[in-house]
Amino acid sequence: MIVHVLKRALEAGVAPAVVAAAEPEIVEAVEEAGGRAVLTDPALPSGSDRIHQALQQLDPQGEYDIIVNLQGDLPTLDPKLIPSVLEPLEDPEVDIATLVVEITEREERRNPNVVKAVCAFPEGERVARALYFTRASAPWDQEDERLPLYHHIGIYAFRRTALERFVALPPSPLEVRERLEQLRALEAGMRIAVALVDTLPLGVDTPADLERARALLAS
Repeated sequence: MIVHVLKRALEAGVAPAVVAAAEPEIVEAVEEAGGRAVLTDPALPSGSDRIHQALQQLDPQGEYDIIVNLQGDLPTLDPKLIPSVLEPLEDPEVDIATLVVEITEREERRNPNVVKAVCAFPEGERVARALYFTRASAPWDQEDERLPLYHHIGIYAFRRTALERFVALPPSPLEVRERLEQLRALEAGMRIAVALVDTLPLGVDTPADLERARALLAS
């Protein structure tokens, strides 16, 4: 799965594209496939900490000021979506950018495994400020499926200064309660913005998801 994610980053023109991994086996597999990987401390608590440590090794001089964190559990992500996560950073007030897609399956509206982004898009716009992220059904949909809910897609673009600030913060109360690390940034007053896209990649969270992803990639 990790190798497929690296290939999608390269297809999207993200350069340099590097895998930050805690396991030597993953580093070896990536390098055997012709990619580049960095071994990070397995004790790090999150993917954000992992990419920060990798960045310290790869770019100690601070040449790169924007970092895209494409997570390994999204192997079917369309490479065309990756540039979309950079769009919110055109606003200098935005610290972190990510993606959302409108929920179309009824059962996903109340599925706690589907993380929802609470946001409202201005008329005709596809970028909005993220007010909250939750596993609950939010905002209140009043049983009216015409009112959109947005599925969060776990890809992030950080300004380097924002990433450094984020990993220095302790876990926040809402982050711990919802098990969503992006809430740490919101609780600290950082600004997250989302870009609306039309394609939902398959996230690999269960053995069944893994089998589906393997079938999709094989086809």
